[in-house]
Amino acid sequence: MAHIPSPDGSTPADDAATVRLDLWLWAARFFKTRGLARQAIENGKIEVGGQRPKPSRSVRVGDALRVARGEELFDVRVLGLSDTRGPAAVARTLYEESEDSRAAREQARALRVAAHAGYRAPEGKPDKRARRLIRALGDIDAT
Repeated sequence: MAHIPSPDGSTPADDAATVRLDLWLWAARFFKTRGLARQAIENGKIEVGGQRPKPSRSVRVGDALRVARGEELFDVRVLGLSDTRGPAAVARTLYEESEDSRAAREQARALRVAAHAGYRAPEGKPDKRARRLIRALGDIDAT
């Protein structure tokens, strides 16, 4: 039986080589749930080829994605498709992160760690004397 191409030129066999974007992001373990992946897409945290997609957009092998997750930014290229969530080792084979993206993420992480290196949270609530000092320091700006 011959495959009849659709108006855009794709055949049903081509459609089998695609996966929904929100499903792929979940399977590639960028997000813990499909709902979180969908929310990230709708909030503009995901770009496909420099454009803001819809959650139902089809992902194909070779697509370039930019994924913003928290303070991290990933520039990845799709290497494989999956609609099921598997082990992390399998999920890492679905994409390839660019070296520039990896270096920028590691540098940003090192800066965050360095910023918090000297900070130690107080062990308890301030006592009466410390509260008075805190209040007095706050009044300096008012004068």
